[in-house]
Amino acid sequence: MSAPAVLEHGSDPVVDRREVAGRGLRTDRRRRLRRRLLVTLALTVLAAVLSVTALMLGDYRLSAAEVVRTLAGSDEGAARFIVMDLRLPRLVLGILVGVAFGLAGALFQSVLRNPLASPDVIGISQGASAGAVTALLVVGSASGVVVPLSALAGGALVGLLLYAVAWRGGMTGHRFVLAGIGVAYVCTSLIGYLLTRSDVKEAQVALLWMTGSLGQADWPLVRTLAVAVVVLVPLVACVARGLSLLLLGDEQAGSLGLRPEVTRACVVGLGVALACVATAAAGPVAFVAFIAAPVARRLLGDGTLALLQSALVGVVLVVGADVVAQHLLPADLSVPVGVVTGAVGGPYLIWLMASGRTRRA
Repeated sequence: MSAPAVLEHGSDPVVDRREVAGRGLRTDRRRRLRRRLLVTLALTVLAAVLSVTALMLGDYRLSAAEVVRTLAGSDEGAARFIVMDLRLPRLVLGILVGVAFGLAGALFQSVLRNPLASPDVIGISQGASAGAVTALLVVGSASGVVVPLSALAGGALVGLLLYAVAWRGGMTGHRFVLAGIGVAYVCTSLIGYLLTRSDVKEAQVALLWMTGSLGQADWPLVRTLAVAVVVLVPLVACVARGLSLLLLGDEQAGSLGLRPEVTRACVVGLGVALACVATAAAGPVAFVAFIAAPVARRLLGDGTLALLQSALVGVVLVVGADVVAQHLLPADLSVPVGVVTGAVGGPYLIWLMASGRTRRA
């Protein structure tokens, strides 16, 4: 169609196609934003419901109204002591641990492009456990800051070792994961050796810690973990844009001004730090980091990082598993929270391997 004809009919096919494409993009963007908001809101409400439930249940049961009044500071009776001194530290510790593990898993799986790249699969949690068990059984310290600091040191050492082993002029996810699985076995062997050489009572203390538990929660521990999370989460937000660009590939990310290896090192470092502080506070709560990010991304369905949603899924998993472990199981079957998360995560790992989804890294 000639130019005069286009003017005569008042429309240009090229312009029309651009307008149709633009409307389609805007509609798709609004749809994804609406779904993201709904998923975030639903996870937040679910986490809040589980949190209130955790504060209500126990030997002395409270109503939801009593819990809310106590949190608002208008109840000074026995409910205040039960909520503020007995149950709230455990709940807040669970929330912080869920946030830390959820974010750590999302960072590792995104930067390494492998759904198996979780701290509890590639040896970070095992390294932290080996450090803590060494403090418990060799140094003989079961209290204070020795165990958490030893866990931090163990996890950080494993992280540095993995980066050094996986580096070949650059780092790829499969080398990091394979090296991590090997290091995890080494750490597990070290833990087993220490347990076999220790006293039975000391070994019981170490085994309880290694299972992952919120039972040791108190306000000093919660404050320490809260400070670490408050420092690390903004740093995660700072590297989030760079991580999003890395998902496009190193060449395209480099053409946009990003330094891929520097960004990758920062993301891995933050993932190691989050996994270590959570493990130092509550032990290696199994499979939370492994499950949180895939569930969050599946809920969103748009292929984005889903960092906030991964943190919320982590909170839901830890708090929900703790409610089940404390109140839904028979009293003689009461177990640490890590046993419940492991019971959920094990079948998920089997399904992941059986369905071949690990290939979609």
